[in-house]
Amino acid sequence: MTTVFSLPGARAGLWAALAALVLLTTGCAARGDVASRDPFERWNRGVSEFNDNIDSVVLKPVAVAYREVTPPTVRTGVSNFFGNLGDFWSFVNSALQFKWQNAAENLMRVNVNTFFGLGGILDVASEMNIDRHREDFGQTLGRWGVPAGPYLVLPLLGPSTLRDTLALPVDRRGDPVQDINPQASRNATYLLRAVDARSNLLRASAVLDEAALDKYSFTRDAYLQRRRAELFDGNAPDPAEPPEKK
Repeated sequence: MTTVFSLPGARAGLWAALAALVLLTTGCAARGDVASRDPFERWNRGVSEFNDNIDSVVLKPVAVAYREVTPPTVRTGVSNFFGNLGDFWSFVNSALQFKWQNAAENLMRVNVNTFFGLGGILDVASEMNIDRHREDFGQTLGRWGVPAGPYLVLPLLGPSTLRDTLALPVDRRGDPVQDINPQASRNATYLLRAVDARSNLLRASAVLDEAALDKYSFTRDAYLQRRRAELFDGNAPDPAEPPEKK
């Protein structure tokens, strides 16, 4: 995505990755092996522009206002709460990938933060040095050999691949927010999560906006590299090797 309007279920952590990868990806943004993963570039650029427009008109102004009027302690509690919700789905996917230590630590985080952290508002688990391991069903499919497929930019949801797009319905069903009733409360929770995620990424997106780069190419390359690193837990093989095999 060139958009910064990426709902949390669709990889909100992208912008944090972009800030960290600015120097690393500048020199390889035009690599042929990455560009070949983007056969729908014309469509993707159009969707990215649409998403950017929605973000600039709606989500970014709301996120700025949220950051200005909400005390930092409250914002931290909100982020912790949603992080705790995501830890359970990460536990499930870690187990599906046979990553037993990661699964155990994710489950420990859920239990500790839920029972001792006021339902996840306090991140007690991190204070106890229990690591968070983010996993989703797209990573699970990749772990078991499903190739990433072409790069795609989804309306409102942002960067994805064919594999990650097909995994979205499963990820959505594994989201505890899906089970909140009544519907008005569920929608309000989705909205709060989106605004909180966007507010946490204001600084990272500002870095990208100020960079003298093709935002679309930079975002694509950063997203594909980050997803590859996540699949291999930061130990990806050489790009010349088959990308989805260990």
